[in-house]
Amino acid sequence: MTLNHVRPWRNIYRRACRQIHVGPVPIGGDAPIAVQSMTNTATTDVKGTVEQIQRCADAGADIMRVSVPDEPSARALKEIVRESPVPIVADIHFHYKRGIEAAEAGAACLRINPGNIGDEKRVKEVIRAAKDHGCSIRIGVNAGSLEKHLLEKYGEPCPEAMVESGLEHIRILQDNDFHEFKISVKASDVFLAAAAYQGIADATDAPIHLGITEAGGLMSGTIKSAIGLGNLLWMGIGDTIRVSLSADPVEEIRVGYEILKSLGLRHRGVNIISCPSCARQGFDVIETVKVLEERLEHIKTPMSLSIIGCVVNGPGEALMTDVGFTGGGAGHGMVYLAGNQSHKISNAEMIDHIVEQVEKKAAEIEAQEAVEAAE
Repeated sequence: MTLNHVRPWRNIYRRACRQIHVGPVPIGGDAPIAVQSMTNTATTDVKGTVEQIQRCADAGADIMRVSVPDEPSARALKEIVRESPVPIVADIHFHYKRGIEAAEAGAACLRINPGNIGDEKRVKEVIRAAKDHGCSIRIGVNAGSLEKHLLEKYGEPCPEAMVESGLEHIRILQDNDFHEFKISVKASDVFLAAAAYQGIADATDAPIHLGITEAGGLMSGTIKSAIGLGNLLWMGIGDTIRVSLSADPVEEIRVGYEILKSLGLRHRGVNIISCPSCARQGFDVIETVKVLEERLEHIKTPMSLSIIGCVVNGPGEALMTDVGFTGGGAGHGMVYLAGNQSHKISNAEMIDHIVEQVEKKAAEIEAQEAVEAAE
């Protein structure tokens, strides 16, 4: 029994929507919320791009997006798609022909921007290519590139303009009997993005791609994304997310998972619960957590670990985690397993011992899941 079953106030009821696919990855419906990022290498650098995609996939990326700004990039995309461990979304701006070429190159999804892809005739050609090659489409509305007629109508980027832009493009796809699409209405302003997403969520049953665009650097962008995406996810809105950071794309994947893990929407790897430390700490909490995060990166099995400096909150936190360590006195602390006091160990041996206990627990969980899957 999960905590959600016994504590209903923890439940998030996701918005009901249609399900589509990006390659083999289901988006929407009852599928897990997919995490994605975007490469920042030159697309023509096939080796470098594939290496970056692989690092993101190792961090948990379900999908990766690759920009296709020109013909050489479209040609390179074919090889990237062939070597990628995850489905590729082709990012298309301005040149509708790049969308056609990307579909031909094997992209699993085409991201097109209504504000700059061209007139309806050109969009229809992209739709035809998507149909012919089994691509889905993401309608990517962005506050910074709204259509001219909408800016003239509303005077400035606003939620109503963004929703109208998205619905106009949905109409074009549906009029052409194309329904394998998702939609995003991104803005760098958290309030504008949140209002636009709430509006589009009410207006369509299409899956929704969440993002706060151009959020900023690693720290500022993480905070802005956590606030914007976190509130929308809490309301049940969002079927796939991308955290946009001026940082290594791997960090986008890590932050995305941390946001989902904090809301109980995805579980991957070790969730470390740790105190900020104070004069009561029985060991160096900050350095210990830093080392453990690095030493436990290889664990993909969802599990929890509490690292608390003293006995004020340590035993209580350990009750709720798979493995725990609470600082004590005389250079020793208490190890907890499955919420129960197990044994004492010295601070000097603590890190290696905790890694060993986490790996052992992960193996037990994996073995149990294998047995259940076989039954």
